[in-house]
Amino acid sequence: MAIKNNLKITLVQTKLHWENIDANIEMFDEQLKGIKKNSTHLIVLPEMFTTGFTMNAAENFSEMNGAAIMWMKNMAAKKNCAMCGSLIIKEDGKYFNRFVWIDAEGKIQSYDKRHLFRMANEHLTYTAGNDHLVVELNGWKIMPQVCYDLRFPAWSRNTNDNGKMKYDLLLYVANWPERRKQAWKQLLIARAIENQCYCIGLNRVGKDGKGINYTGDSAVIDFLGNVISKIAPSRSSITQTTIELLPLQKYRNDFPAYMDADVFVLK
Repeated sequence: MAIKNNLKITLVQTKLHWENIDANIEMFDEQLKGIKKNSTHLIVLPEMFTTGFTMNAAENFSEMNGAAIMWMKNMAAKKNCAMCGSLIIKEDGKYFNRFVWIDAEGKIQSYDKRHLFRMANEHLTYTAGNDHLVVELNGWKIMPQVCYDLRFPAWSRNTNDNGKMKYDLLLYVANWPERRKQAWKQLLIARAIENQCYCIGLNRVGKDGKGINYTGDSAVIDFLGNVISKIAPSRSSITQTTIELLPLQKYRNDFPAYMDADVFVLK
């Protein structure tokens, strides 16, 4: 019997077809066949799951009323769970690396990646977002971030609002290269500890169209910085993990370090 407020999360660590939306949707359709209805609360796909991390936005964009979003909506309804991941969205003549969250009822919420990876000229192609998103699921508050956002702790800071923290789970989707995997692993742990929250990082594997290799190293970190679940590197895998809200709440009550956090303003 499921314990109330336990959250079952399905992580899809996979290779991606380079700049091929249809092929990626077909691949995810096949990969997700084995997930039974009502068996998970959330399915997480990587950053730019329809294309890989490309700067060729003009040839690879989706729209909020387009086929990729409709596929996510249909899959969420079919599995009776939330679906999320980032993809290239064109809106009002601009391109966004947009994290899209769709619940089982079809409600759509989104977050536009704030920190654009200038070493790949992402900032010259895409428009940065300025607003956080916190979504609620099964009693949890979840804040999504995208890849390079991981390097900027001020942006992910868990704030104290009259004794309540802004979120319980910090969720990163990424195309984070193998050559910087040590930073990926350590920063996920740091974000969990400093924000007194669970932290999940879901990364892709395989080589992209530019020959850059990704080893995944996807992981679930608890509020103490312990790796409670991880996916073997360089392996395509669909992995489900369950995280518990009550131990997090107890820890925050017993060790309320967040109440002494510095107050600052983001600009």
